[in-house]
Amino acid sequence: MRLARWSAALIILGVGAAAFRLSFSTLEDLARLARMPADDAWLFPLIVDGTILLATFGLLVCSQHKSERNFFLGVLVVGSLVSVAGNSVHAVAAGHPLPGWAAALVAAVAPISLLVDTHGLALLFRVGARQRAQAQAVPGLVPVTEPEPALPSALTEPAPEPLLAPVPEPESEPVSVPLAPVPDPAPTVPAPVPSSPSRPSRPVQAMLPIAVPVGGV
Repeated sequence: MRLARWSAALIILGVGAAAFRLSFSTLEDLARLARMPADDAWLFPLIVDGTILLATFGLLVCSQHKSERNFFLGVLVVGSLVSVAGNSVHAVAAGHPLPGWAAALVAAVAPISLLVDTHGLALLFRVGARQRAQAQAVPGLVPVTEPEPALPSALTEPAPEPLLAPVPEPESEPVSVPLAPVPDPAPTVPAPVPSSPSRPSRPVQAMLPIAVPVGGV
């Protein structure tokens, strides 16, 4: 059985290599018949066969995802039909240039393959991210978080704010203000008293002594 398996693997590798080489040469010549540049004609078989390989790998990776698997299955079928049709058209052309409509179809293969391959790569990244998320999440189990150790009250209570002593305001020193010199008071001059008009002096008569009896008249 081991010999049979190794023999089958070697046969598949040999047939695959021969088929790829023959298909590569045929599609390269078909690109020349479709009036593509001769120096870039070898890129056409790489585009067709590369898209087929991408679809095959996509089927293997997305086997559990229905929508992505159907997309890669469709790409694989269409890519295989394009490769078979290209080889058949090359045999019918027999070295003659292709008509305009056939050359237009061959030229449209490259941009369509670019869009399909880019979308397929995005799907592979999305499936990979989904599989990683499913691997991290274990269904039916609730994560148990260990309680954090309680800290001493001295560490949990906020430290009292330090009391700030009032800062005495600086006493303002008396400011000496120079006083203006006070002028000496002016000497007061008594106002002149008007003198009354002089009247003629009357002679003073001498009073005679009068004896007053005591006890009656």
